[in-house]
Amino acid sequence: MWIFVMAAFIIQALGTECHSCFLKRPVNPEVLLSASQIICYWKYPLEVHEVETADSYILTLHRIPYGRAGNKVPGQRPVIFLQHGLLSSAVTWISNLPNNSLAFILADAGFDVWMGNSRGNTYSLKHATLSTNSKEYWAFSFDEMARYDLPASIDYIVKKTGQKIYYVGHSQGTLIGFLAFSTLPELSQKVKALYALAPGISIKHTRSLPFRLLFMMRQSMLKMMRITSDGSAGGGGLYDGKVEELLLGNKDVLPETAITKFLATTVCNNKITGVICGKIILSFYGFNPKNINMSRIDVYVSHGLQGTSSQNLLHYAQSFHDIENVTRAYDYGTRKENLAHYNQPTPPRYNLSSMRVPIALWSGQKDLVTDPEDVAILVSQIPNLIYHKTLPKYTHLDFIFGVNAPEDIYNEIINMIKKSQ
Repeated sequence: MWIFVMAAFIIQALGTECHSCFLKRPVNPEVLLSASQIICYWKYPLEVHEVETADSYILTLHRIPYGRAGNKVPGQRPVIFLQHGLLSSAVTWISNLPNNSLAFILADAGFDVWMGNSRGNTYSLKHATLSTNSKEYWAFSFDEMARYDLPASIDYIVKKTGQKIYYVGHSQGTLIGFLAFSTLPELSQKVKALYALAPGISIKHTRSLPFRLLFMMRQSMLKMMRITSDGSAGGGGLYDGKVEELLLGNKDVLPETAITKFLATTVCNNKITGVICGKIILSFYGFNPKNINMSRIDVYVSHGLQGTSSQNLLHYAQSFHDIENVTRAYDYGTRKENLAHYNQPTPPRYNLSSMRVPIALWSGQKDLVTDPEDVAILVSQIPNLIYHKTLPKYTHLDFIFGVNAPEDIYNEIINMIKKSQ
């Protein structure tokens, strides 16, 4: 991230004269708007709800109960819940124009749309007792998102609407869905179907260079410091957390900051530097310029980093290094700590075989994060797979930002739900 910032300043310095020409373009208004403000900007109805989890985190839910003004129809509207990916937020689903953003498309198609925000992101920073300045607040990973965040959010929505939900997840949103619905049978009974975009439960084969470098750097530092780790594979790793604190700290990582707003409004709003911004950022996930609206790059940059915990990224690193290539609960590093949390010396393995929720998948051959090999591993574990579509040219972000996503994916989801009514 800091390399990109330095490069941006260099580009800005070299391109000062170009800014005085006709290369600079207007900043999209959504760049400086919050999720709620974006929804209102496009004249959709909005409700903002707060729900408290069993471990006292307070999450924000954004709701679009129906389509644009005048589109409210009588009768019960199917309820659909959208869960974003790693480092993202509800803005994921409303970053494009209304005819290209999944949340808006669903609302206009007659759905009651709810959008979740995982603990620790821009919109879910509250806690009943803990401050975000404490490391105790940030002691969570996708384990807690599956165990606490989804049950609290889904239970609240079901109680509020009186209906079971349809669930759409992107990336980490699919992961926590798989974990929650395979370990919490009562929760899975409240879900009619799961529609998974860029799905993953393992990132063993990820080709995303930043993630691979981070994960391999951690492993190298463990060896250099002569601290052993079993990679969550059953040997009872011994490390004291120094490596993690050196790499990521012990609180939050990559939160929304003024830097991203600066990049969006001052650097990436130029016809030349905008393309460079897009290539640098999107290439982390796989870059398909033909399926991205390059005029929206400033919006993607502005809302691209919404924060998570360092422990969450560490959990992904543990999964990456797992020698058995399975997904386990978070490894606390010592037999004593694991015994205290799990009543066993090593973290338990997640098993999807008991999951009964019908699942439809859309995966991309050019996805650098959830690699096709990892998707194949996931598919082999799903007991109730009703549909799987592989998109040869899709990258990780095409599923949420792609100009062809409505035709390739969103309309299929809508038609599947309508047929199931």
